Amino acid sequence: MKKSKMLILFLLCFTVSIGFSQEKTRRQIKAEQKIQKQKEVEKLIDSREFQFVARNSNSQSFRMIDLTLNPNFVKFKPDFIKSDMPFFGRGYSGLGYTSDTGLKFEGKPEKYNTKLSNKEYQIKVSVKGQNDFFDLTLLVSFDGSGILTINSNNRAPITYFGEIMPIKEDKKE
Repeated sequence: MKKSKMLILFLLCFTVSIGFSQEKTRRQIKAEQKIQKQKEVEKLIDSREFQFVARNSNSQSFRMIDLTLNPNFVKFKPDFIKSDMPFFGRGYSGLGYTSDTGLKFEGKPEKYNTKLSNKEYQIKVSVKGQNDFFDLTLLVSFDGSGILTINSNNRAPITYFGEIMPIKEDKKE
């Protein structure tokens, strides 16, 4: 009787320990998710087809502006860049008070350079818009968060903080 109780107890402990040994710890799950996210970001950067969506903006006045409720994006494609970003800052020549619609431009990139460092991807793009020339510098960390700086001939530089994601196509009904 005592041996059968010991045997049952031993088998119970053995099955419980095997069950726990097969479960992944939170640290392992987070590490796997991090690696998966890095692969997704690498795939987006290599394809050169992604969009940057900003959460915050910081102009030269060092005033942080929340953009989560404002629709904004910069779509990057190898042969086409389209921007629909708000602008908060100083405008120089050629801008009227009523005609200013933010940083809305589209065009074929004249330069498109991608560089990988130890901590991030650096993407530099030059685009000639209809009335202006734009230099875009996008720093993307391995987790997908990014910092976009747009320099223009007619406006002060502005920085956006956000993330990259696959391009969402507009549904036309």
